[in-house]
Amino acid sequence: MNDFLQSVLNTPAPYGTAVLWRLGQMGLLVKMGDAVLCVDCYAAENPDRLVPPPFPAEEAAGVTVFLGTHDHADHMDHPSWQVWAKKCPKALFVFPEAHHASVLSDGVSEKNCRGLNDGESCQIGEITVRAIAAAHEFLNRDPETGLYPSLQYIIEGNGLRIYHAGDTLRYEGMLKKLQDFGPIDAAFLPINGRDGARYRRNCIGNMTFQEAADLAGELQPRLVIPGHWDMFADNPGDPAAFADYLDAKYPGQVPCMLPKRLEPIRLSAREQLW
Repeated sequence: MNDFLQSVLNTPAPYGTAVLWRLGQMGLLVKMGDAVLCVDCYAAENPDRLVPPPFPAEEAAGVTVFLGTHDHADHMDHPSWQVWAKKCPKALFVFPEAHHASVLSDGVSEKNCRGLNDGESCQIGEITVRAIAAAHEFLNRDPETGLYPSLQYIIEGNGLRIYHAGDTLRYEGMLKKLQDFGPIDAAFLPINGRDGARYRRNCIGNMTFQEAADLAGELQPRLVIPGHWDMFADNPGDPAAFADYLDAKYPGQVPCMLPKRLEPIRLSAREQLW
């Protein structure tokens, strides 16, 4: 087994706690109790990567759930999902229902598929994963099926609530949807923004660091972590600028962390960090 994943399995996360690891881009590992949830993990080799894979795909073990927010290679990494479908036969796969067929083609069995749409949820042991639509530049709801191609996830378990925003802009009604879930213990938000040059080469965008900071300021999570800034040179973000703007506009209101990749972030339901 990979050393990093072995350390994850050895890390205690008793009730009332959770441990997070930032994997690069929007990759996030969440441990609650014995459950290990791997969100938007990009494990494929790519010469354009600025950071290496968090672990070799073929060495994955012990993951309870693999989650993908949308069908882009750095979020639903199909070559890796094909490996995990074989190497982790008991693991469940959570994804936007709009991409059900592509997940089945990865070799994931129907019984291990958990396709979701806006407003839906699934129960995985003691953990609940709730989905809301994401606007990866656009909401792009299919008018015939009503399915959204991109999602955001709220992961609830062990007495904590973790918000993973996937790739999204803020859209009308999104803040209300998030507030309806109740207090957020940790939020992981994309900050890479968007512009005409990226749009012209079909690199669709996300919140700017200012927009992400405003979402955090209004949502008031107990901790916020910026994401989607370190993987590709042609689609960057500035986490220091995010943290500075958040501090300037919402001083002392939302604790922000800029953790190193693969550094454990320990959360408690009773205190901010332990």
